[in-house]
Amino acid sequence: MSASVDPRTPVLVGVGQITNRVDRDQPVLEPVDLMAEAVRRAEADTTVNGAITAADSIRVLMELSWKYRDPGALVASRVGAAPRESLYTVMGGNYVQTLVNSTALDIVEGRNDLVVLTGGEAWRTRSAARKTSTDLAWTTQTDDVPEATTFGDDTDLVGPGEIARGIFLPVQVYPMFDNALRAHDGLSIDEHRARVAGLWSRFSDVAATNPYAWTQQRYSADELATATPDNRMVGFPYTKRLNSNNMVEQGAALVMCSVERAEALGIPRERWIFLHAGADAHDHWFLSNRDNLHSSPAIRTAGAAALELAGVGVDDLAHIDLYSCFPSAVQVAARELGLGLDRQLTVTGGMTFAGGPWNNYTMHGIATMADVLRRDPGSMGLCSANGGYLTKHAFGVYSTEPPAARTFRWRDTQDQVDATPRRELDDAPAGSAEIETYTVMHDRDGEPEQGIVALAMPDGRRAWGLVTDADAMATMVAEECIGRAGEVTPDGAFTLA
Repeated sequence: MSASVDPRTPVLVGVGQITNRVDRDQPVLEPVDLMAEAVRRAEADTTVNGAITAADSIRVLMELSWKYRDPGALVASRVGAAPRESLYTVMGGNYVQTLVNSTALDIVEGRNDLVVLTGGEAWRTRSAARKTSTDLAWTTQTDDVPEATTFGDDTDLVGPGEIARGIFLPVQVYPMFDNALRAHDGLSIDEHRARVAGLWSRFSDVAATNPYAWTQQRYSADELATATPDNRMVGFPYTKRLNSNNMVEQGAALVMCSVERAEALGIPRERWIFLHAGADAHDHWFLSNRDNLHSSPAIRTAGAAALELAGVGVDDLAHIDLYSCFPSAVQVAARELGLGLDRQLTVTGGMTFAGGPWNNYTMHGIATMADVLRRDPGSMGLCSANGGYLTKHAFGVYSTEPPAARTFRWRDTQDQVDATPRRELDDAPAGSAEIETYTVMHDRDGEPEQGIVALAMPDGRRAWGLVTDADAMATMVAEECIGRAGEVTPDGAFTLA
């Protein structure tokens, strides 16, 4: 290794993924066993047998399929490691990249030498068991087992204004972001539908060739946009295939260490992926307080910081994986980063097709990115991660070549985000209001069930309203209603003018 590289520079030296096709009669694996298998594969990827036995930390992404007090300890015992530290994140899809950034800093600053990161979900099995009241008999840890050290900020992401109207599900919120984008860009409903479906069609093309993708099938834009019995409308404008797919059984793992540890272990140089730079920030915590619902100052500032620290621009990025829970997340991120939608913005195929294992998707994105970069030596890759409702954001820049700055650099841009405009909540609105954005939620038969509207009050505050009138909901899915006026009552009932 060149003397110009700091020996404490962090490198990603092993990646592992598993997609367990229980829908095709593969044996069920509980979450810690999916993680353990992914860790074994990541160790094999280093080409050094026993590389992870000296891990000094194991860091696990919060999983929803099962409750463990210390999943890292269980994984470590299954793979023959004995780390001195076990971390477990809080909820949030941002935490894979945030944890990678934090781990890189720990390595740079000498707190750790070799760290294993992992996560896994067996949600399809868990959901089926709940429906049939089946006892899964998965591993339990008694109360005398100490809980893993918590990593992350677990502050509730839903504000009182949203809670009062029952607005707390991502499937309710992300469609509103997309409708806001449509109005901001001056697109008709049909033009917008074509843009969204075309974007997701290109994602399905990538998933079709990804060996770890849950759905390896190409879909045309028409197939994605058209509501059918097996592709029902969920939250306008999204049909089912425009939503993240969490009904998957997947695990992933990363092995990170310092350059000096990689050399000492004899991990071949061609396996190394350098972490050039990272950045983190969050948007105004509650939706009610965002200046608008079509942009993200946190993505804009943190994304720019990561690129600046890496010494590259968006045109230098050969490979990109944007967090892809819903099309609006990709579009907002692409716009804030200065990326055109004509570029390929995923290496996996995204969370609809590759799979959306709750908090752990980005670990699959980073693992796939590592393989992509190894096949394209010297190229640059960017991964983004998102938690909440376009709330928490993290970025990482990767390459097979070492950073020009000699080591990893990181920045928090929160001060810049906090300085951006905020809106206040009107929690008891009354009188005239204008629709900022909206969605119409549909039931499992694809029938309109409830309209949700974000409202601009005459004094500039934001309010939330609900629509139950069938004719009004029919209008909302057929005509552009952003900018239209109506009347709202203090309990949130909204009547379209």
